[in-house]
Amino acid sequence: MKDFMMIFIGADYQELGLSPEQLQERMGKWFAWNEKMQKQGIVKAGDALVPNVKRVSGPNRTVTDAPLIEGKELIGGYYIVQAENADAVVKIAGDYPDYDLDGTVEIREVMVFDQQ
Repeated sequence: MKDFMMIFIGADYQELGLSPEQLQERMGKWFAWNEKMQKQGIVKAGDALVPNVKRVSGPNRTVTDAPLIEGKELIGGYYIVQAENADAVVKIAGDYPDYDLDGTVEIREVMVFDQQ
């Protein structure tokens, strides 16, 4: 089994103006999806991320401190899952809760370095 990161890209729920009831329903879908994967034993870690970003870049270590939402998309969170291959993770992502909000799941294999 290999580790894969599923990166969730989509709109900010607050920016969408979802009602409290819609937010509660949306979170219920996320909790159910997470519980299903937990029962299958495939989720190793995962968290939601706040939209505010502190970015340090370049040789001068330039710091940008702002919500960096470009094109109304942001990285809203991630899971690290175990699977045989990326195609298996595509199947795992099949019932990602935010596809109906034009959400995207980016799948990346976690690189393993030989420690010899």
